Amino acid sequence: MPTEWTVRDITRAMLPVLLVLTLVELGSGLVLGSFEAQLLQYPSLLVLVPVTIGTAGNLGSVLAARLSTSFHLGTLSFSPADDELTGNAIATLALAITVFPVIGAGAWLATLVVSSDPALTFWTVVVVALSSGISLAVLAVLVTFTATYVAYRFGLDPDDVVIPVVTNVCDVLGVVVLFVVAQLLV
Repeated sequence: MPTEWTVRDITRAMLPVLLVLTLVELGSGLVLGSFEAQLLQYPSLLVLVPVTIGTAGNLGSVLAARLSTSFHLGTLSFSPADDELTGNAIATLALAITVFPVIGAGAWLATLVVSSDPALTFWTVVVVALSSGISLAVLAVLVTFTATYVAYRFGLDPDDVVIPVVTNVCDVLGVVVLFVVAQLLV
């Protein structure tokens, strides 16, 4: 990892990553477009989309920041037996378990206030949000660990690479997971 950054080095490191992430985001839009009819039929799911993908990206970003700090301190180990990695993964999952039911309840209430007919029961929306959230938290942990490891192996600064990768991939995964969970539970 270089100790000095020049505009040329930053461009060389980040431009390919940003171009690939742009294509990834296009995929998210295509998936969301195919999900449109169900979203319009169940407005609570429509309310869940931005909050779910945003929260999943935030959970991954917090984990990425923690891993990046450990990397810079020289304490990061990619061993499966590393207690710090395990603790961070468990903390991410615990946050998801606590926050996604609140997100589901909020989406249902927001839909009730705006349309007075949420079309789905309160518990259905909460279960969809929680199931999506737990699935996304697991995926966010895997994506974050992988992106951090790849950044490390390629000599890139994880501060620059991992958070954009995690948030963009979580956008796509968030739409896909929410769609799959809604198909299974609604």
